[in-house]
Amino acid sequence: MKLSILTTATLAATASAFTSITPLTQMNQQHTTLSASSFSNEIGSQPPLGFWDPLGLLDDADQERFDRLRYVEIKHGRIAMLACAGHITVASGYHLSGAIDKAGTSFESIPNGWAALSAIPQSGLLQILAFVGFLELFVMKDIEGTGNAFVGDFRNGFIDFGWDNLSPEEQAKKRGIELNNGRAAQMGILALMVHEQLNGEPYVINTLLGYGGSP
Repeated sequence: MKLSILTTATLAATASAFTSITPLTQMNQQHTTLSASSFSNEIGSQPPLGFWDPLGLLDDADQERFDRLRYVEIKHGRIAMLACAGHITVASGYHLSGAIDKAGTSFESIPNGWAALSAIPQSGLLQILAFVGFLELFVMKDIEGTGNAFVGDFRNGFIDFGWDNLSPEEQAKKRGIELNNGRAAQMGILALMVHEQLNGEPYVINTLLGYGGSP
C-alpha cells in the first residue's frame, strides 16, 4: 500500500483535468467545434457548481477535445481515489508483511508519504514505474471495437459486474458519483501532499481536533 504514494506524484499535472465538465459517449466522433454551453446539461454538471470550467478548456472545443479531457479526468480521479485509500491505510499502521528486497528491508520500515520515495530501493522504484507503464499502455485504456459504453469505460468487453443490467438512470447516477468522488480525491490527495511538505503533518484536521496526526 505504501507504493500507492508513488502514483500521487503524477497528480500535480492533473489540474487541467479537474473541471466540472461532462462525459461524451465515444472518442472517435467528428471534429465539430462546439460552445462550452453545449456540455452544460450532461453528467458531471451538477449542484452546487453546475457547469464549471474556470480555465476555459472547453472554449471552442470539438467533441474529440472534450472526450480527451473527460478521459483524463476519470483516469486521474481513479488514481487519486486509490492514492487516498493507500495513504490512509499506511498512516493507520497497516503494512504489507515481509520484505521489499532481498536484503530484508521490511515494508513496515519504509516511512509514509514523500519519504517513501527515498527509502524504497531504486530497483523497486523502477519495477513500480514499469508496472504503471504496462497498465497505462495495455490495460487502463479504451480499446476501440470492444463495445465500451462511454469514455473511461475500460471494460473492453472483458468484465461487466452487472453494469449492463442497470437502467440508463442508474448508470448515469453511478457515473456522476464516480466523477464527484474522483474530483474530491484529487483535491484530497493534493492536500495531503501539500500539508506534509508544509509542516510534516498531512492529516491537519486530526491535529486541530486533538486526535494527533495519523487517522
